Amino acid sequence: MRFPEFVGEWKEEKLGQDCDVLMCKRIFAHQTSEKGDIPFYKIGTIGNVPDAFISIELFDEYKNKYKYPRKGEVLITCAGTVGKCLVFDGIDSYFQDSNIVWISNPKHLIENSFLYYFVSNVDWSKLNATTITRLYNDDLRNLKIKFPDNIQEQKKIANLLSLIDQRLQTQNKIIEDLKLQKEALVEHLFRQEYPTRFSGFSDKWNLFTYNELFDVSTTKNTDNSIDNVLSASQIYGMIDRNEIDIDIKFDEKSIKSYKIVEPGDYVIHLRSFQGGFAFSDKKGICSPAYTILKPKELLEYGFLKEYFMSGRFIKSLKLVTYGIRDGRSISVSEFMKLKIYLPSKSEQIKIMEALSAINEKINLNGKLGDLLQKQKRYLLKNMFV
Repeated sequence: MRFPEFVGEWKEEKLGQDCDVLMCKRIFAHQTSEKGDIPFYKIGTIGNVPDAFISIELFDEYKNKYKYPRKGEVLITCAGTVGKCLVFDGIDSYFQDSNIVWISNPKHLIENSFLYYFVSNVDWSKLNATTITRLYNDDLRNLKIKFPDNIQEQKKIANLLSLIDQRLQTQNKIIEDLKLQKEALVEHLFRQEYPTRFSGFSDKWNLFTYNELFDVSTTKNTDNSIDNVLSASQIYGMIDRNEIDIDIKFDEKSIKSYKIVEPGDYVIHLRSFQGGFAFSDKKGICSPAYTILKPKELLEYGFLKEYFMSGRFIKSLKLVTYGIRDGRSISVSEFMKLKIYLPSKSEQIKIMEALSAINEKINLNGKLGDLLQKQKRYLLKNMFV
């Protein structure tokens, strides 16, 4: 895939023909500290928050005496997460030798920004017949690279991909801000004492036992026709799954002992209590070890779902039971005696609508982010030979 103003074959050569692979002088553990002047990045912290530092005196000495990357050159991890690439921003910092290297590019026959996207697009698992657990300098030097001889075409390709990356960063920031907005709103709306209220609602929240809010279901599966299975990871991960599609095979005897889960049910494991609920919008089955709760008329399904998913349930549970710890078994009868403050059903609906509006924005922006990622993958696949 080419821009229309560019023609001609791309050049092919080994990366080491015009570039070299270099690394910093070794830094020993005793030369680092948890706080200091210059961040020292390792394979686990590069691109994130550093957890080690070196002195400014050591940095100045090593930078002047030994190899050090130029601004714009491509850093790459050679162990752990193999092939993670970053463009060196020129800010004073130091990098772990052999585990983090950079592509020294003094001739500039290949634009650094083009080189970054090329190296980022390499499938390191196909570099040779063996499983890649580590990149060696010669692996990079011998890497075959195709690139346009025209530096302007290199820049134009890199600029296009850079624009998508910038848009992805903006998209991620939008989603992050929306989640923070929701978190702040939840904190105010779900406070046990003096919650923030919408206009038109002034009645106090009432205290209910779970026995007043739920019926406990004991309905068992009677045939093999239901194959939607609610897994333990959904329970403990507090994951909201609208579609239960876990592909698990059970023999006829065990599957008939499973409990029926109806749309709108809540599922919890009380034998080893973690405080996490799973929610179902489809009919399915779950292990008999789980307790299935059916909401009564006092509850608005969407409100309770948001309340439990927010984690406020854990706080209210500890408040009422004076310190039940995560991991302690609790019987169904004990659980049904627990208490919770709730507003009227009309206020529950109002709260649910506000949170649902933010959820919808988060989902829409998440889908846009997915489309941008697909667009970038498509361009990487088709713009590099």
